[in-house]
Amino acid sequence: MGILDRMRHKKSVPAPSATEEKPGRTLAEDIPVAADWVANALNSSGYRADYTLESMKELDRFFDQQSGPGGILSRNRGQILFGLGAYVGQTAIRLYGGSWQTDDNDPEGEVTIAVELENGTRIWPVVRCMKRCKLGAEESLFAYLMVLGEKRQGDSE
Repeated sequence: MGILDRMRHKKSVPAPSATEEKPGRTLAEDIPVAADWVANALNSSGYRADYTLESMKELDRFFDQQSGPGGILSRNRGQILFGLGAYVGQTAIRLYGGSWQTDDNDPEGEVTIAVELENGTRIWPVVRCMKRCKLGAEESLFAYLMVLGEKRQGDSE
């Protein structure tokens, strides 16, 4: 039984969050922890999460399967969306280079974390995951990261 299955059956493994994990930790410290937690949870539940562009298709599949009533995202939505956003951002950084932009003094800092890519493009992965959850497939995470790669290639030509 995968971690996501255990969550469904109330034997949950709590997702890390900036406010609950360790009181003195920063968002920048929480992001890789949350991303790895989500990757492990997805992998143990039959989704392939390996920080590649192709893994964004798996996240899209996860959203399609788990956003409805009774799905994983109907519970602990904030923590899971933070972790999914952290995973998307970490993947973008691995693919295109860049760094996280965080503000620990922002009361909505877990939502407003951003990635500034090496080419200067700024993305907000948690916000994008929130849109993917609410609006569905039209907010594809695969397309989101694929376009970033096309912009990068176009910028270097």
